[in-house]
Amino acid sequence: MTGLFLLLAAFLALFGGMAALIVKSAFDKLICLGILTAGVVLFVVERGYLDVAIVISLLMPVGTIFILLLLGKKREAAK
Repeated sequence: MTGLFLLLAAFLALFGGMAALIVKSAFDKLICLGILTAGVVLFVVERGYLDVAIVISLLMPVGTIFILLLLGKKREAAK
């Protein structure tokens, strides 16, 4: 079961990273970074650092909200 867990974590991290490199839209890149973070959190949990996983899980959505606000202001200013 642990091997499957690590395989899933590696897939999520690699898929999110590669997709973030390929995708052009800033909003889509944000989604890809969320997928990458999901894989990283799985690696952190596998190592037993649950406190670090909790911090990552709490800070990532807050960072996403700030980035979305900045992207919205950037598009608003472009009009």
